[in-house]
Amino acid sequence: METAPTDRLTNDELLAIAVSIALEAGELASRRLREGVEVAASKSSKEDIVTYADRETEALIRRRLSEERPHDGFLGEESGAETGTSGLTWVVDPIDGTVNFLYGIPQWAISIAVVDGDPDPATWRALAGVVVNPSNGEVFTATAGGGAFLDGVAIAVAAPAELSQCLVGTGFSYRAAVRSEQLAVVTGLIARVRDIRRMGSAALDLCAVACGRLNAYFERELNPWDFAAGALIATEAGARVSGLGGARAGKKFVLAGEASIAESLEKVLRQAGAGGRRLEGTVRYGIAFTDSL
Repeated sequence: METAPTDRLTNDELLAIAVSIALEAGELASRRLREGVEVAASKSSKEDIVTYADRETEALIRRRLSEERPHDGFLGEESGAETGTSGLTWVVDPIDGTVNFLYGIPQWAISIAVVDGDPDPATWRALAGVVVNPSNGEVFTATAGGGAFLDGVAIAVAAPAELSQCLVGTGFSYRAAVRSEQLAVVTGLIARVRDIRRMGSAALDLCAVACGRLNAYFERELNPWDFAAGALIATEAGARVSGLGGARAGKKFVLAGEASIAESLEKVLRQAGAGGRRLEGTVRYGIAFTDSL
């Protein structure tokens, strides 16, 4: 097997690659949106769709990354995983918010992160990430230890606030049984916060926390590609990004917000039933994803 070169790019250099490819991918997806979106298949449920544009956009990203970084690993939502020899893995969601994309709602994004280690949120260390919203041209970026930016301008989470004054984002599973349980949690939360938003893109929700548009965000059943870049951007903007009970963010739960807000929100979420019964997990690409409410 051919071994990887010993020299490593800086995080800023890795980010530059990610941004360039994400912008190119965004142009392709936008062009396909103008031409008309076609559903290619359903995945976990009939509501969980993939479009031909998802597949084509990921193929472009994967091809461009293989040209730029042939020794790196890859994990994409549509085309699976490939192990590399460099120790780095690119984690890609070609269109985060596919249902929004299908309906022409301008809340979808290209999400690309590069992590040190295997494509497992429990063990990886995110190095750089970009989330691009082609509908409005916004580009969110971050590098580990280098801060978070929106269109090149530094961003930060909203200031501490009482939970009753906080706007909180969330999302729902495509599985009907899980969605009903999530609704019960939201029902227990809605009277305790300013309001709740469900905008349909985990990557953009995390970026909204990063720039103060949301005070906090939570969701379960996210896959690595859903939050790899957004979680880094939120963290570098000053958010606490974790699971419940101090666990690392992952399939079980993702909670993001300014530290004191995240702490207050977690208490209310637990009172509302988050962290409850354990559900059957799944294994994809050799990674065990076991979730709990």
